[in-house]
Amino acid sequence: MTGMRDIEVVVFDVLGTLVDEPSGLRAAVREAVPGADDASVEELLTLWQQHREHELWRIGQGHRPYANSEVIDEEAAQRVAERAGFDDPVAIARLATAWQRLPPWDDSVAGLEQLARQLPVLGLSNASRTALLRLSAHAGLRWHQALSGEAAMAYKPAPEVYQLAIDAAGCPPERMLMVATHAWDLRGAQARGMRTAYVRRPVGDPPTSSDTFDGQFDGLGGLVAALTAR
Repeated sequence: MTGMRDIEVVVFDVLGTLVDEPSGLRAAVREAVPGADDASVEELLTLWQQHREHELWRIGQGHRPYANSEVIDEEAAQRVAERAGFDDPVAIARLATAWQRLPPWDDSVAGLEQLARQLPVLGLSNASRTALLRLSAHAGLRWHQALSGEAAMAYKPAPEVYQLAIDAAGCPPERMLMVATHAWDLRGAQARGMRTAYVRRPVGDPPTSSDTFDGQFDGLGGLVAALTAR
């Protein structure tokens, strides 16, 4: 791990890094389909995640015009409803907003609050502006500023999304630290000149042997300690 004493701004990925996506979506599917067994819930969860990943890939490749995360989630919820065999519009609408009610990891709220006492802290997410606002409130995440890729009409790892954080911070990217549990996200940040820290979560995209991030941590505690030991 390289030194981090020159870091001026910390930028956090949100989905997966600070909130538990699978358990939150799983709970939403169970609520929408109360009679589903565990295998059916996992099948529906996979259907949702695959749709989201595929559509974000299509947008990133230029095969689909930009649509924000709320639109993608509405499509995914409709697919889940069709597969599960229900058509209640109220239930479908609630399912579509499940990404706004994801639970934080155990160390997320305290870690952010501790870090924010000493450094500017930004959130940088693929979630839409509205979804990010409501998710932050639900999970108790406190930022100095939260940025959505919707402002750039793009999804990470598109470089223009990281540029949003660089522009907001007003400091050189080499003095900014991008924190994520997704190695692909950190690689995108590195390509814009940002420093990087991987935080291990039960979900995510772990580093490969060829990745050279500035730090790797088992949770926010170690990250906060490294950044506040000044």
